[in-house]
Amino acid sequence: MTYLFAHAPRVAGLLAQHLVLVGVALGVALVIAVPLGVFATRNARAGAVILAVTGTIYTIPSLALLALLVAAIGLGPLTAIIALVAYAQMILVRGVVAGLRGVDAALIEAARGLGLTARQTLLRVEFPAALAVILGGVRVATVSLVALATVAAWINAGGLGVLLFEGIGTDNPDKIVAGALAAAALAIAADLLLRGAERAARV
Repeated sequence: MTYLFAHAPRVAGLLAQHLVLVGVALGVALVIAVPLGVFATRNARAGAVILAVTGTIYTIPSLALLALLVAAIGLGPLTAIIALVAYAQMILVRGVVAGLRGVDAALIEAARGLGLTARQTLLRVEFPAALAVILGGVRVATVSLVALATVAAWINAGGLGVLLFEGIGTDNPDKIVAGALAAAALAIAADLLLRGAERAARV
């Protein structure tokens, strides 16, 4: 605990780096996952393939994936973000698929009966009805990314993992505790924030 208070500015700077890694990765992951989830919902055969591929990526150990990406791209935040985006796909795509598949068929039929196109029905009826489930997936993905981003320090991507690796390398328990507490606090804060959004979407 002493390191956390004695070096608060440095911890805050690493926390900011961590937030950037997670925020950018989550944003890019959503841009990819939402269309994939919609396509997987509309096409059962393609959906099975998409879910299988994203599930396989998620099972790859983080250090192994980072090592492969470093060999292809190099060290730094970009490599970490690509890895985080890849890991987030399974959770996000499954959330979108589960949300859209859970929409009451009567709502969809009513929308079509009113003359809405398939695109309008998706945007005005299906997504709003599925929003709570999708946000649940976003919440789980965000917490997972906060945890996985700590490993990014291993490839010089910054973040709170720097404290963990430095602490392990120099046998400094205070640094390890500082990094662990900061990462845990960030994960808990993200979970509470998104859990509140999820509850609001269910109202």
